[in-house]
Amino acid sequence: MKNPVYIKIVEDIRNKVNNGDLNPGDDIPSETALCKEYDTSRMTVRKGLAILMNEGYIYSIPGKGYFVEKPDFNKYTIYYDEMNNLINNVDNTKLLAVDIIMPPEDLAGNLQISKNKKVIMIRRLFYTDGEPMAYDIKYLLYEKGMPIVENEIEQATFPEMVSRNTSLYGLKKELLIYAKVPEEKTKKLLNIKGDLALLVVEQKLYDSKNKPMGLGITYFRGDYIKLQGISQ
Repeated sequence: MKNPVYIKIVEDIRNKVNNGDLNPGDDIPSETALCKEYDTSRMTVRKGLAILMNEGYIYSIPGKGYFVEKPDFNKYTIYYDEMNNLINNVDNTKLLAVDIIMPPEDLAGNLQISKNKKVIMIRRLFYTDGEPMAYDIKYLLYEKGMPIVENEIEQATFPEMVSRNTSLYGLKKELLIYAKVPEEKTKKLLNIKGDLALLVVEQKLYDSKNKPMGLGITYFRGDYIKLQGISQ
C-alpha cells in the first residue's frame, strides 16, 4: 500500500537531515515549492511539516519559512520498569502493609489534594534471588467504597494499580531519580551493611486531564539497579 504524500514528505526531509544533506540552520523548501515538487495541496504539505516540527527536526519563523533544528544532545529517553532493570529482575514481592492515611502537607501538594482527602499507602519489598533489592511505597487516591484486593496489589506495577480508574493508554508518567543515604529503617529492610547508597525513583502518574492519580517512591539498593538513557 502506497504511503500518503505527507508521509513521503516527512520521510524525505527526515532522511536528508539524518544523512547530513541538510544541516542545522539550513532552510527547508517553501510550502509552495513542496506543493509543486510533490504535486499536492498546501494542507498536505503543512501536515507533513507539522509532524517534522513535532519530532524536533525543523522549526518555523513566521514570514521567513522552515529551518532545520539543532539537535538536543541533552535529551534522553529512559526505559524504566520497577520490576526489571539492566542487571536485575524482581522475582518475588512481599506486601508489608496497606493503610488508609491522611496525607501530610508535602504529599497532599504532590497529589494536588486537600489534607482532608484520604490516601491509600501501600508498602512492599521487592526481592531478587531471595535478597531484598528495593523498598517500595505507593500512594493512591482513595475513593469511598473502593475495593482493596491485597493479592492483586502485591504483584502489580504502579500503572496496573490505577488502571481500574483510567485507561493505561491515557496515563502520563513523570519520573524523578536521585541518590540518597538510607535511613536506619530502610537499611534494615534491605539488609544494607556499611555505606551503600540508594537509588530512589519517584513516579507520579497523571490521567488524560493531567490530574495526579498517584505517587510512587521506590528505594533501590545501589548495587541492584542500573538505568540507561538513549538519545533519539
